[in-house]
Amino acid sequence: MTRKAWLGLGGNLGDPVAAMGQALHALDSRSDTSVVAVSSVYNTPPWGKVDQPSFFNACAEVTTILEPEALLAACLDIELEMKRERLERWGPRIIDIDVLVYEGVDRLDSPTLILPHPRITERAFVLIPLADIAPELVIEGKSVSRWAKLADSTGMTKARDDAGWWRAQ
Repeated sequence: MTRKAWLGLGGNLGDPVAAMGQALHALDSRSDTSVVAVSSVYNTPPWGKVDQPSFFNACAEVTTILEPEALLAACLDIELEMKRERLERWGPRIIDIDVLVYEGVDRLDSPTLILPHPRITERAFVLIPLADIAPELVIEGKSVSRWAKLADSTGMTKARDDAGWWRAQ
């Protein structure tokens, strides 16, 4: 059965916008997953570990026949192919791909995946791009657009809003 899922992408090393585009191409080229919508790109201050370069963030809606944990595994495989190194929590990275929400799964807490993504309702760098593509999506009782209005977006700026930016990467 095909389901929708929403992903968060980000990075702050090298050319993060190109890296996000590469990751989206890799997902879209799979036979089990298609990219159907992509947000604008936002430049955002670092969160958690603040002594590092600013991040570029975007969100994507995909359709997939993969179950949530298999979708996460596919995303992690793409990160590895792109030479992502996990040296420190919330540290600098070339690419990060998170499964944020998966259609039909209100809550999942497995050893490999928690849905909805932990702290999603506190993170403007996720909520604002997600509101670009799924404003009415409900997470923990509120729409994404409502959560986005409540989130602290201090320092966030729109970096790219050209439709299909990721296809040009």
